[in-house]
Formats: sequence, C-alpha cells, structure tokens
Amino acid sequence: MPSMITIYKNKSLQTTKNAMLCLMAMTFLLACNSKKTEPVVESASVESSTEMTLTPEQQKAIGLTLDTITYRNLSTSLQANGKLELPPQNRAKVSILAGGIVKSIAVKEGEYVNEGQLLATLENMDLLQVQQDFLESNTNLVFLKAEFERQKELQKDNINAAKSVQSAENNYNSALVRQKTLEQKLKLYNINPQTLTAEKIRPSFTILSPITGHITRINISIGQFVDPNSMVFEIVDNRFLHIDLTIFEQDVHKVHVGQTLSFSDANDPMHTHTAKIFSINKSFEPNQQATIAHAKIMDVTETLLPGMFIQARINIDQNMISTLPDEAIISNGNEHYIFVVTAPDHFKEIQVRSGVSDMGFTEVIPLEELAKGSKVVVKGAYYLFSQLTKGEGEHHD
Repeated sequence: MPSMITIYKNKSLQTTKNAMLCLMAMTFLLACNSKKTEPVVESASVESSTEMTLTPEQQKAIGLTLDTITYRNLSTSLQANGKLELPPQNRAKVSILAGGIVKSIAVKEGEYVNEGQLLATLENMDLLQVQQDFLESNTNLVFLKAEFERQKELQKDNINAAKSVQSAENNYNSALVRQKTLEQKLKLYNINPQTLTAEKIRPSFTILSPITGHITRINISIGQFVDPNSMVFEIVDNRFLHIDLTIFEQDVHKVHVGQTLSFSDANDPMHTHTAKIFSINKSFEPNQQATIAHAKIMDVTETLLPGMFIQARINIDQNMISTLPDEAIISNGNEHYIFVVTAPDHFKEIQVRSGVSDMGFTEVIPLEELAKGSKVVVKGAYYLFSQLTKGEGEHHD
C-alpha cells in the first residue's frame, strides 16, 4: 500500500502539470488576440500595360486631382523678385487730436469697415466747454448782427456817427470769426454744429474710419486714457494692392509698361496670380543699381497681404507653351508620361516630350493627339504608374 507521502507527491506533480498547460493555453490565446489586422487596400483594376480603372473611392483615398493642360510663358520670361505694397492713400493710421477716456470700441481686428463708420467713442470733459462756447457764440452772433444792421439804418438817416457803425461791424465780425473757429473744432470731434443744441451737449466724441478697408490693429482698451496724437487704429484697403518689382540695371531695357507677369508668394509657389506693369521708376534705388517697376494685380485674393515677398516672371513676349505641374509628369529614364482621363474613372498613360521648367511647371508635348480640354492627372500620377508597372521591373522593356 503506497504511503501518504507518495500520494501527496503524485497529486502535487499533477497539479503543476495542469497549471503549466493552462498557462500555455492562455499565452497562445493572448498571442492570437494581439495580432493586428492589416487594412486591405484594394488595387486598381489594370486593363492593359497603359490603361486602368479606379473607383471613386480609390481616387479619393490617394488624393487624385485632375486638371487640364494650360498655356504659360516659361521660355521667354524674366525672373524678378518683389514685394506687395499699398499706396499711402489706401493705408490709414487713425490718430486723435484730443485725449480722452475710451468709452466703447465698436469694431474688432480683421473686421471690414466702410469710410465714415464708427470705430470707437471717447470722453473728454473739455469738450463740454467747447460746445457751450459755440452755443453762446451763436446767440451772441445773432444779437451783434442785429445791432450792426440797426446802426447801418441809423446811419442812413444821419442819426448816429459813422464810428458807431464801424464799432458794431467790428464786434459782429469778431464774433463771426469766433463762431466759425468753434464750429471747426466741433467738426474735429465729429460733432455736427448745425444740429447741436443745448439738449444735445455731451462729453463724448466719436472716432470714424477715414477709409474703407480691414482693421489690422487696435491699440486701445475700454477705460484707457488715450493721449492726444496717439495712433489708435490701423486700416488697410487691400483692393489696391500692387507689386513693387526690383529690376536690375542689365534688365531695365527688357521691361516696359503694359507687360503682363505671373507671380507666386514665397510660401505657396504652386499658386500663381497675374499682374500688369503700369509704371516704372525713372531712377535707381539708393545703394543699388536697380529700379522699381510697379504692377497692378489682376486677381487680388484674401491670401495676398501687404508686405509679402513674391517671385515673378515677366512675360517678355507672347510665346505661350503648353504646361503641366511637375508632379503630373512621370519620368522613366529618358521617357516621360502623363495620365489622361479617357472615360469616367478610366485612365490611360500617354507619352509626352518635356521642355523647359519654371515655377513648378514644365512644358509638355503629347506624342499622340488629345481631345480639346482633356483632363489630366496632376496629383496621384505616381500611384497609377506604380500600379501599371507592379511586378514588371523596368517600364516598357
């Protein structure tokens, strides 16, 4: 008969084996659950070595973008750098002639305002005295005018001396000058003297916008005391934005009024705008052998702001060539290709001959005839190319 010690050892061994089996099972299950399921990307449907079909979902997933071949002047253009500027009459720094405490601010930075629109209201106790003096001057002026007229009538009948008439006239003219001076003071406070009455006397005056444009800076706060001659608002009217181009001495003879140009800002070279030169300075800039050509922007947008630096190409002649963005052209050795839409969701590879490149665009000459207005893949072309050449090694061997 087995001893109790032997039985206890056998049970302990069995328990250990069971625990190890459970641990191994749990480890296997955890390993299975930890495997991540990779997303399945559906491939394009390749119909031949040069054609394929993409579903709308596939096109959206790769960010595919279409455009047409556009005509640009790349081969006969002059490169020039410049800066976006505003004429002085389209930029305003609003100041005040009299100090005061800010009572209210009616606008926000970035807001569009019209000429004469209320910007802020300030309070100044001295303004009360100006209004009082003006109203008293008006009353006194009526009396002195009547006295002057009365003295003139008496003079006609030789009842009074000529000196009395002269004195009455002098008093009337002096009061008239004072009244006109006070009237102009009220206008500086944007108070209409013609409508001012004793009931309308107030300690506040308004600041009005001198031009139409956008508020770019507000330098005051509610309750703040603003000193006289302080600049409180800055306004710009970007509708009159233009370009100042730097033209160096060796290129001055190539540039003239009426030439068109294309330009892009330094932060977005792919987005181009057009402009036309309207004047050229007749002297060199200080400390450099260059002059400034001024160009009017033909398509001002919200992205163009005063002070931006730009890169421009001035069209020297009208030799326009067909171009596409560099990203639309696939190069494989000495061969170049683009992808053209031949039917909805259907794309065909077309061989082209490339030419000059500038400002992110390249001249393209298709080696087969394309329908007018054909849509070309300008973003996503490399994905289409990779689908056609998948597993083939070199293309078109």
